[in-house]
Amino acid sequence: MKRQRLTREQSKDQTRQRLLDAAQAIFMKKGYVAASVEDIAGAAGYTRGAFYSNFRGKSEMFLELLRRDHEVMQAGLHAIFESAASREEMEARVLHYYSTLHRENKCFLLWVEAKLLAVRDGRFRVRFNAFINEKLEQMEAYIREFSARVGTPLLMPPETLALGLIGLCDGLQFFYAMDPQNVPSERVEKVLGSFFARAVFGRDA
Repeated sequence: MKRQRLTREQSKDQTRQRLLDAAQAIFMKKGYVAASVEDIAGAAGYTRGAFYSNFRGKSEMFLELLRRDHEVMQAGLHAIFESAASREEMEARVLHYYSTLHRENKCFLLWVEAKLLAVRDGRFRVRFNAFINEKLEQMEAYIREFSARVGTPLLMPPETLALGLIGLCDGLQFFYAMDPQNVPSERVEKVLGSFFARAVFGRDA
């Protein structure tokens, strides 16, 4: 079967995605600071010139990787609201999503690296914080939608719940990344279940 020739735009997008995939693997293995442009380009099978044809530098690529991972997480949240469901079903979907996030989010270390870089690099901090604020606003919107769908009034402002939920999930992922044997799924689900029951679902755990 004759292979279909890629358009110029498709070829550029393919190159960009291969560079991003290579960067993700290298950042996860070596860390952002230790990884070089040459490492990334070589692992993807391209030249340094190909890298700079697609990205202005490592920090721009780093933010693109984070955004790509964020979009994957957003798709998971969208799925919770895709079809009509009872309050019980919606609550179960939310709890399942967050209870598996610590195991399924393979890019968690990228977020850790980004936060460290933001503390140390003022220019990166400005762009990263803008992205984080965008994430928080999206989370607030999901919380409002959930409350409206299930008819449960929020016990705290959405911005407070969003910050608390992201902080709690980050903490659980930290523990799991360091010592997965001592962070069993049942314990994670119990922690999150208690948080959601009291702070979001409006009942005792």
